[in-house]
Amino acid sequence: MQAEERQLRIAEHLQKVEFAALDELAQHVGVSVSTVRRDLTVLEIGGTIRRTHGGARLINPRTDEFVFSARDTRQLAEKEAIGRACAALIQPHQSVIVDAGTTPYHVARYLGDKKPQIITNSLPVANLYASAGPVEVVVSGGVIYPRLGVLVGPLAVESFSKMHADVAIMSGGGITAEGITNSHGLLIEIQQAMIRAVQKVIFCLDHTKFGRQSVSPLCGLEAVDVLVTDSAAPMDWVNQLRARGLEVIIAPSSSEAG
Repeated sequence: MQAEERQLRIAEHLQKVEFAALDELAQHVGVSVSTVRRDLTVLEIGGTIRRTHGGARLINPRTDEFVFSARDTRQLAEKEAIGRACAALIQPHQSVIVDAGTTPYHVARYLGDKKPQIITNSLPVANLYASAGPVEVVVSGGVIYPRLGVLVGPLAVESFSKMHADVAIMSGGGITAEGITNSHGLLIEIQQAMIRAVQKVIFCLDHTKFGRQSVSPLCGLEAVDVLVTDSAAPMDWVNQLRARGLEVIIAPSSSEAG
């Protein structure tokens, strides 16, 4: 593959995912990491992308698909219901890793009374309790990706690799019988470090994620202790996952909760 074709494929991939790790890009175009670095240098000079520590990001994304504020408006009632139900599973004073998804953010909103120690790479989650004394917040290292409101890169992975916590509250792009997938290689590497750092893993996925497969595998079902979803979740999927030994909690809607 010629350099021009590689660079076009790299740019097209970044148009889809907005940011990616060097390893992910190298695998995508079938070359070494050092070759990808040279291609990224050319694209950066051309004003298409900006290199970051461990990867690259698009300078002018075409859509707001991955923007935190835009994603947080989707299935908002379901995320609130899941947030309440998942927060009820957390014991007072536990250490809780909260990933950068919008649904875990809604879980974090209901954790204040539990006085947990929250560990996160999510700027919105950190900002929730920036001035709240009873909640201790530990923020990972990493490169700030403002549109997603997240810290990414090798420093973020290293931070979680050195931590130990009671529970992780996770999100994903989809769940199938093969496991859970997500959109970004950089986020997946961090999430996998989160999973390794805790005793209990809780995934929060609304009903739109069932049967959906995102870009890259995150983990198998055996890595998940509890799945919290909303009342619109397809029961055939719920029953199938329960038959596999997964604990599935269906959050009541606001009207049912009341």
